[in-house]
Amino acid sequence: MPSGKTHDAVTFLFTAPVWAAAWKLTGSVAIATTVTATFLFGGLMFGPDLDTLSKQYTRWGIFKSLWYPYQAFFKHRSRWSHGLIFGTFLRVVYFIGVLTLLSFLVTFIATIYMGGEIPHLFEFTKNWQQIGEFGRNNFGEYFFYSIFVGLWVGAASHTITDMAGSFIKTGRLGEFL
Repeated sequence: MPSGKTHDAVTFLFTAPVWAAAWKLTGSVAIATTVTATFLFGGLMFGPDLDTLSKQYTRWGIFKSLWYPYQAFFKHRSRWSHGLIFGTFLRVVYFIGVLTLLSFLVTFIATIYMGGEIPHLFEFTKNWQQIGEFGRNNFGEYFFYSIFVGLWVGAASHTITDMAGSFIKTGRLGEFL
């Protein structure tokens, strides 16, 4: 299997082509830059190897514990972590869920400490909607789609590199699809 250095090299190698392709497809420098930035983040920090002790995992530093449940739930190199179709989507859903739970926990503790009223989950949903509106109003209608596409392409570059390595070694490709 390709090493972490190889995956990083592939990510850096494809940074300029990803920007050029995104700019050519959209005609927008802002969208191309968003896709490319999230491609880098997806390739270096948000990729499929978060399901094991890897370079991507250790780069999270003190926040790597956020990924313990993900590691416990997903088998390394399964189609749910490395899969081209569901891998990135599941990581995004997982990460948003963890952020929501952590923000609710922090708010809950702060509320108890300060003696206020505990917020309802509906209020957190409203806050996510406000974040979405802010992003669309300030960065464009396709901002969040651009983020997801960049994360997906970054993870896909990792998975495709793994698929090429597996195919070269074993001649089998189907386990990732």
